[in-house]
Order: sequence, then C-alpha cells, then structure tokens
Amino acid sequence: MKKALITGITGQDGSYLAEFLLSKGYKVYGLTRRTSTVNNERIKHIEEKIELVQGDLLDQSSLSAAIMETKPDEVYNLAAQSFVKTSWNQPVLTGEFTALGVTRMLEAVRVVNPKIKFYQASSSEMFGKVTETPQKETTRFYPRSPYGVAKVYGHYITVNYRESFDLFACSGILFNHESPRRGLEFVTRKISHAVARISLGKQKKLELGNLDSKRDWGFAGDYVEAMWLMLQQEKADDYVVATGENHSVAEFVELAFKSVGITDWRRHIIANVKSHMRPAEVDYLVGDYSKAKKVLGWTPKTSFKELVEMMVKADLEMEKRSNK
Repeated sequence: MKKALITGITGQDGSYLAEFLLSKGYKVYGLTRRTSTVNNERIKHIEEKIELVQGDLLDQSSLSAAIMETKPDEVYNLAAQSFVKTSWNQPVLTGEFTALGVTRMLEAVRVVNPKIKFYQASSSEMFGKVTETPQKETTRFYPRSPYGVAKVYGHYITVNYRESFDLFACSGILFNHESPRRGLEFVTRKISHAVARISLGKQKKLELGNLDSKRDWGFAGDYVEAMWLMLQQEKADDYVVATGENHSVAEFVELAFKSVGITDWRRHIIANVKSHMRPAEVDYLVGDYSKAKKVLGWTPKTSFKELVEMMVKADLEMEKRSNK
C-alpha cells in the first residue's frame, strides 16, 4: 500500500486530494497544526479513513518527525497562507509559511528519505502582471502580491532541490480552482454564498471589488488528479494546470444569479468597493495546459458554468438548513 503525507489536508485542495488518494488505495496521512479550536469540517466525512499527525511549517523538527513517523512514498505540500489579500496585511508571516515553509519541507525530505516524491503547490499568482498570454511553464514570473512573491520562492526552491540533490520534486502551477469547499473569504465562494442568501431573502446586497478582473477558473476536484499524475511520471517536472478559458468576475456573478433565476443581478451588487480592491491588481490570467495534457494525459472535466452552478447549489442547501 502506497503512503502519502499531505500538508494542508484540512483545506479545500487537501480534502479533495485525500479523497482521491483513498480511492487509489493509499494510506493517507495529514499534517495539522495544533490549535485550540479544531477545524476539520472539510475532512469530517473521511476522518476515520485517514491519520492526522501534528506538525507545523514553521518548525523544522516537527516536519522531520512527521516524515519519520509516517514513512510516506509521496509528500504533497499544499499548506500555505493562501489568501492573497491577507498577504499584504501579514507579509512576513506569508513569507514564513508560503516560502520558507517549502524549504523546511524539502529539507525534511532530503534528510529523512531523499527517495520520497515531493509535490509543491505553485500558483498562477506567480505570473501576476502577465508578460505573455496564455501563460505556460516558461512564462516569466511577475508577482503582484507578497503571496505571489512567496510562491515564486517556493517554486524555485523546489526546482533547486530537484537539480541540486536529485530529489523527485515537482511543482504544479495551478490556476484558480474553486469548489463548494472554498473559504468564504475568496471571491468565488463569497459570490455563491451571497447569491444563495439573496435568493432566500436573507441578504440584500453583495459588495465586491473589481468586476473586470479575469481568471482561469477550474474545479479543485479535477485539479488534484493532476497533482497525483505528476508524481507517477518517470521524470520530475513542472506543469501548468488550468482550463485554458478565462472569465471575468462579472461573468461569474451573472451566472451565479442566473442559476437561481435572478436576471437583473446588477441591482444586488455594489462594485468597486475600495476595501475589496488589491493594492496591485492582477487583471488577466489564462493558462496553457497543453504540456499537462500531452505528458500527463490530464484535461479539466468540469465547465465554468457547471462549477458556478455547483457552488451556488451547495450554498443554497447549506443556507436552507441554517437559521441565520
């Protein structure tokens, strides 16, 4: 039985990846930080099938101990301070988790067992102010947030360990991927949740920032398969994972409202709210996943429309059960 250790297992991607690996017959371990309030909501349905071990990306010895204890064949490093807006308020902490945390994890693998296959969660935010369209593996990085900068460090330190120590270390440059398990602070989930509440008469307005920002949005459940496929190859490499389509925030909002039968969506929106605007905007992201398609045989399965409708439907069901 293959064994995998996932950092960030309680997050959106971690929960989908854990489900996927269980379906492949893996023994799945999840690294979690000790906190006074435990938030295992996303993995509650599989908690009895996985094993959680304590560790922290800020603490080198805890990572080495976790690897020694679990003896994984594969490590998926998904943990990070992953909210772009927060990275301006907490830039140093973002660097510690999202940048240096990768080095600590790689170092633990190198010292304990360099034969472990390692996956690093890189991000389309590394492209930032894009220098070419669509963006592919060779596109120059121009990050526009402390989060994007930290992800560039994490990406290159992974490449560096691969080339310096011959580790099987891959980076998946994932474009925006969403799901009903997305945190409420992210714009897509903020929209789907508000649309559900507005349709039920629980909320009047939805405040948003820039409606013209364009993103390449896919389904997180599809993207975790690409992570796994990267570690099944003979040679470690980096891959863009995307849909190749790009849609504006306004399109997401329109589709979300349409899915609950509301066509005059603009009267429910307050746009360009200053507190929701980024200090430096990333306007146009769209990925070229042709390498992942050719080498990994991976393609996205869920359409943009299906993704939006799935998220709104899940929030509708949740809000119907809630009395708030």
